[in-house]
Amino acid sequence: MPKKNTQAFIAILLLFVLALLTVFPINVGLLGGKGVLLGLDLQGGTHIVYQADLSSIEPSGETDAIEGVMAVLSNRINPMGVTEPVIQKKGSNRILVELPGRDITDKEKESLSSVALLEFGELVAEDEDAKWENELGRWRPATAVMDGVIKTLNSSYFKENTFANRDNFGNILLIFEWNEEGSKLSEEITSRMLGQRLGIFEGAEPLRGEGGLPIAPTVQAVITNSGQITGLSWDEATRLSQQLNAGRLPVSLKIIEDEIVSPVLGAKFVDMSVKAGIIGIALVMLFMSLYYRLPGLIASLSLIFYGTLVMALFKIMSISLTLAGIGGFVLSIGMAVDANVLIFERMKEELQTGRTLGAAINAGFNRAWTAIKDSNITTFIVCGILYWVGSSITNGAPVMGFALTLFIGVAVSMFTAIFVTRTLLYLFVGTRLTQKTNLFSPFLRRKR
Repeated sequence: MPKKNTQAFIAILLLFVLALLTVFPINVGLLGGKGVLLGLDLQGGTHIVYQADLSSIEPSGETDAIEGVMAVLSNRINPMGVTEPVIQKKGSNRILVELPGRDITDKEKESLSSVALLEFGELVAEDEDAKWENELGRWRPATAVMDGVIKTLNSSYFKENTFANRDNFGNILLIFEWNEEGSKLSEEITSRMLGQRLGIFEGAEPLRGEGGLPIAPTVQAVITNSGQITGLSWDEATRLSQQLNAGRLPVSLKIIEDEIVSPVLGAKFVDMSVKAGIIGIALVMLFMSLYYRLPGLIASLSLIFYGTLVMALFKIMSISLTLAGIGGFVLSIGMAVDANVLIFERMKEELQTGRTLGAAINAGFNRAWTAIKDSNITTFIVCGILYWVGSSITNGAPVMGFALTLFIGVAVSMFTAIFVTRTLLYLFVGTRLTQKTNLFSPFLRRKR
């Protein structure tokens, strides 16, 4: 056996072992660190579609605004403990959020889409314009002139280290710290507002305490580096701290779809799919081994390698398996076998002309490669189109899942058919088995 082929065989063996350690045990994996992720149709969960208001955003900045929204949503969802949430852009101004295995309350849904910008205000006289109005009076944003520019005091100047705490008397505090610019702005505003109320607003509504009254503490000292908000409930203080640390949304969001998805198929279907897959692969391997003999047996070993490697990639890439995704994976298995059939038929023709096994293997793979490459490239193109279509429609996750799993499966099948099967076949070159050419020809079509 050539030295180069020996090295290739060792590399394949090592890759197979690593893939096995990643896949098994299924619920964790020694190297992958994660179990197999199931989509909403298999596990159930929450499905939400948000629509972003981009009316105030320049067309050139819409993409950045949506990406900013997705990043903030991801930061807000992470503390909920959701395993691999799906956050995807849909069309030009919609964002799909799927939380497998997790039901969330209406309050949590509102918290996800809240702009999370606290604004500070000061009372105005009756004849002055106001932005807010509540039981305590009419308010306008608290502003100061910094470097010739009028700036409003708000939570965009907070550092991302806000937290909820209790003082020595058990009072709940929301503690925040200003950044450098916010510190200067706060110092300027609180210096002139000593003895006056400082209102706090979230969007169009005042921030309210446990008793339902607006929170508007009296400024008793100049506030520079940090400050605290009192009167909140513990849950509200915790919610605000998480939102403020996650960042504020660059645009407002509106929920246009909201549903709790029950597992349509569930664990029983997953078990059935696994059993059906094993039976199907076993039958394919049996056929290949009986019909194509030794090459068919090698193709069966390559198929085992293929399945293990694909599942390892699914776990490493955190791909959630849905019914459509499983369909794409199963379809790619058939395409993997199809490539081997083309190769073996070419090998058979070369052996019938009297070529040696090594020459027949070379010619078979080289001549079959063109057909394999062209068919797989067209499949890749279709997968790309399907993924693009799925990403642009509201409920396109199943289409995207099918396209992604099929793309990965076909790509790996090309590797196993061209590289793995070829390397294993070369193990027999130079051995006594090469004299028995009938072992390398299809059972039903060998010469008598």
